[in-house]
Amino acid sequence: MKFDPIYMITVVLPQLIAVLPLTLLLTITSSVIGNSLAVPVALARLNPNPLLWIPARAFIFTMRGTPFLIQLFFIYYGLGELIPGWMMRGYPFLKNGLYYAIFALSLNTAGYTGEILRGAILAVPHGEIEAARAFGMSRAQVFWRITLPRAVRICLPTMSSETILLLKVTSVASLVTVYEVMGTATSIRVDTYRVYDTLIGAGIVYFVTVFVLTRGLNWVERKLNKDRLAIPTSDKPAQAQA
Repeated sequence: MKFDPIYMITVVLPQLIAVLPLTLLLTITSSVIGNSLAVPVALARLNPNPLLWIPARAFIFTMRGTPFLIQLFFIYYGLGELIPGWMMRGYPFLKNGLYYAIFALSLNTAGYTGEILRGAILAVPHGEIEAARAFGMSRAQVFWRITLPRAVRICLPTMSSETILLLKVTSVASLVTVYEVMGTATSIRVDTYRVYDTLIGAGIVYFVTVFVLTRGLNWVERKLNKDRLAIPTSDKPAQAQA
C-alpha cells in the first residue's frame, strides 16, 4: 500500500505518541535499576577474591556476549516454566510482559554499565584518593564520596550513549506483548496492512525522543563536568615572548 502522510499524521502518530510514556517508563526504570546493579557488579569485578570476580566477569560476559533478544526470551519464557501455576494465579503481574521486559533490560544494562564503571573506577586519579585518606576518611567514605562520583563523571558520556541505546532496545519488548511505540506500530500495521505509514511514524517518534533525550543528557554532562571544560586562553603573551 502506498505511503499516505495525512493518514500517518492524523491516525498513526497520535496513537504512537499516546504510548510513548510506556517506552519512557521502560527506559527510565530499566536505566535506574540497571545502573544501580552495575555498582556491585563493578566492585565484584575489581575484587581480588575469585568467588566475587569470577561470577561478576561471567555475568558481564554473558550480558555482553549474547543478543538481548535471547536474554528476553529466556527470561520471559524460561521463568514462566519455572514459576508454579498457583503463584501465577495469585500474582497477576507475573503474567504481564512489562515486568519481564524491565527485568531483562535491567540485567542487560547492569552487564554493560558494570564493565564501563569498572574502567572508570580504575581511571580515577590516585592522588584524589590519597588526599581523601589524608583527611582521615575510611575506605567506604572514600569510595562513596570520592571514587564513585568521580568515576560516574568520567564515564558519563559512555553511560549517556548506553541510555540512548537502551531507549531504542525497548522496541524489542513488543515481542513479549508489551505495546509500547513499536508494539503499537506493529499492531496498527497488522490491522491496516499499512507498512510505510506505521514504520515511518515509529521512526519519527523514536528520532524526536532520542534527540530530546540526547540534548538533556548533554546538559547533565556539561553541568556535572563544568570544572573540566577547557578554559580558552589568549595566545598574545606567547606571541609577545616570541
